[in-house]
Amino acid sequence: MRTRPLALLIAALAGGAVASLLVLALGAGGAAKTTTRRSGSGVPAVSSRRTKGEAVPAADTTPSATQIYASDSRGVVSIISRTAEGEDEGTGIVLNEEGLILTNDHVVAGTQALEIGVGEGSSKTTREAKLVGEEANSDLALVKVDPSGLGLKALKLGDAESLRVGEQVYAIGNPYGLEQTFTRGIVSALGREIQAPDGAKISGAIQTDAALNPGNSGGPLIDGAGAVVGVNSQIASDQSSEGGQAGNTGVGFAISSATVTAAVKKIEAGQGVAYGSSVRSGLEAGEQQPTREPEEGAPEGAGPPGAESVEEGPSERQLLVP
Repeated sequence: MRTRPLALLIAALAGGAVASLLVLALGAGGAAKTTTRRSGSGVPAVSSRRTKGEAVPAADTTPSATQIYASDSRGVVSIISRTAEGEDEGTGIVLNEEGLILTNDHVVAGTQALEIGVGEGSSKTTREAKLVGEEANSDLALVKVDPSGLGLKALKLGDAESLRVGEQVYAIGNPYGLEQTFTRGIVSALGREIQAPDGAKISGAIQTDAALNPGNSGGPLIDGAGAVVGVNSQIASDQSSEGGQAGNTGVGFAISSATVTAAVKKIEAGQGVAYGSSVRSGLEAGEQQPTREPEEGAPEGAGPPGAESVEEGPSERQLLVP
């Protein structure tokens, strides 16, 4: 993974599906009725008794953190992108069983070869993949892999607009190469504006204190029902990293599912913008697309932007593009 200084830390911080919810059937009619849910389902047994005219308390069908991980982790993959500058590592969200995968554009921009990893440890399976398209203005991209034999689970997008500050959220990703890592936090703020590597503004971002680190980019931010409400993309840091990468500070940002939906439609319609294109939202007349200083031994203009610092008082804020 590559490290470059700038205003926010865009880490290879690295989605999830709506987890299946067990609905308790209460039955109809006025006779006294007892309904019991088996504990073998993974949900604590619930027993309720009612008579005609009595209010019946709703059964709690909200999945536990353990259930969310067991369900959604099967729709999260690791991504290794090989570029002229080396390897970038991030996370991907499976969108369908045909092998379509969503990730951050800064994970795959400038790729020469892609590899998808499913599972972890000795059971991990790796396979070559291809870049389908980019929407650099939203820092999102689609990747395709042959799904045969991989057992991929398609994850569905949730409604980020229904989120409230303080709600519990989860992240699944591959921080520092540690596959299938699960972390928990809350929604810290809504409607944040962040900046894509190509300089375009991304509105409606979700701020969270769920632990995000390099390797999490492109992975899911999941709500308490198990639905993917965002794509983990950036962390803020005022700390300089000498010879390493700055990590979690409790200020992370995810691109909202509303932005994801629009970006996926653009890519599938062939209207996505690749990084390095002169087409960029908000590009003023005469303004140039951002460029980067090549690392030693790397070709001019290769890969996403970086190697740029912004002084802010005594500390230097950074941007890390994995």
